[in-house]
Amino acid sequence: MAVEQPVAAANVTAKKERFIGLEWLRFGLGLYIVIFHTLHNYPQVRGWSHYVTDVGFFSTSAFFVLSGFLLTHVYLDANKQLREPAHHFLIKRFSNLYPIHVGSFLLTIIVMTALPWLAITPDDAATSFRFVIYDVNNGMGQADPKVLHHMLDNGELALNLFLNLFMLHAWNPLYLTFNPPSWSISALFFFYLTFPFLAPRLTRLKQQIPWIALVNVIYLIPVLYVIATTDYGMPETGILHRNPIIRLPEFIAGILLCSLYAHRRDAGKRLTWGGALGLIALIAVGIGAATYALPRGHEWYYLMHDGLLLPCQLALIYLCVFIPSPRSAGWRRWAGRLGGASLPMFALHVPLYIIFSRMEMVLSGNPAQCFSDFRGCLDAANGISVAWYPLFLLLTVAFCIVFQEQFVVRLRKWLQATLIKKPYRADHTEKMERAEPRS
Repeated sequence: MAVEQPVAAANVTAKKERFIGLEWLRFGLGLYIVIFHTLHNYPQVRGWSHYVTDVGFFSTSAFFVLSGFLLTHVYLDANKQLREPAHHFLIKRFSNLYPIHVGSFLLTIIVMTALPWLAITPDDAATSFRFVIYDVNNGMGQADPKVLHHMLDNGELALNLFLNLFMLHAWNPLYLTFNPPSWSISALFFFYLTFPFLAPRLTRLKQQIPWIALVNVIYLIPVLYVIATTDYGMPETGILHRNPIIRLPEFIAGILLCSLYAHRRDAGKRLTWGGALGLIALIAVGIGAATYALPRGHEWYYLMHDGLLLPCQLALIYLCVFIPSPRSAGWRRWAGRLGGASLPMFALHVPLYIIFSRMEMVLSGNPAQCFSDFRGCLDAANGISVAWYPLFLLLTVAFCIVFQEQFVVRLRKWLQATLIKKPYRADHTEKMERAEPRS
């Protein structure tokens, strides 16, 4: 992957490692997915915003790879075995994911229920959590978007409520429901279920780079099949987008990357400046090629989304591993807090954006009228301005930090204490759940 040079391995032990660079990366990936899903709403920047957001899916894929890397680093010992019983691991991962999922789901339902009553925009009046859009990756719907619109009947609504309740909604290939970005939580839950079986076996493999290459090739096979045999419609688009089995190679690649790093670390090697520049060049070329190719054919979306950019994602994570830890305890603490807020940012940004944008509309109209004529105040709501967009990003980050620390962490501790049937204690593996991954 990169040229490296030997260093004194005796002083580089897994116990002392703390990847602050990966905390900043987690935060950056979370922030980018927020921008990917919201920046296009501003007419003032639509002429160029797509250059910023075209490869937004890169963020989710990199997050899946990073999850495999961090879990392997934290939960496997020097003998390539889980540090604790598998059911303890699964309870802890469930206890971390489920509060985020439930919190984001409930907030979304509240927002979607309130929008038709407030009716601040014409579209708000027709808003319903029954409304979905079929997933396709072709020209269908460009002339008439309504051909892809669908309202869930009672049976479909019950089924999708069940899928969401048990974090199975990523398996629905037809459409995204309720809080669309939360499909990534569903996929992560499946990855966690496979980790106790896969990770010990994968980390015992020798010559990790050929295995990573093989995983990348396997990842591309379904994409090539779909390109060769379909018209980029449904359900194949939804399957490639979020089916946990299809996306599993990203998580596996992260496990193998951690094994590669550990092997080279134990051999006393570190990344050279030349190697770092090579990784940066690979990332830049990959992103540039994706930005150029995506508008030039529907097949490029499938290829870039599912496999072609995986080497760039691996390079990015490997590069960030070697970012030195700052001396300041404050910076280290903030890195952990921001990294810990990354998954809530993935899950919460859609309802938070709806709340922020509607408040901005009201405030840009005649907010004083709200005290005397509430309906008239809402009717006087104006448009949104990109000038306020940085404030939205700042408030989203702040809210997700508080949400993680005051809601997720508290509920996680209670779930673990209840399900593991022993007093909660901040043991070694809890450090990851406090957003401070170390070994």
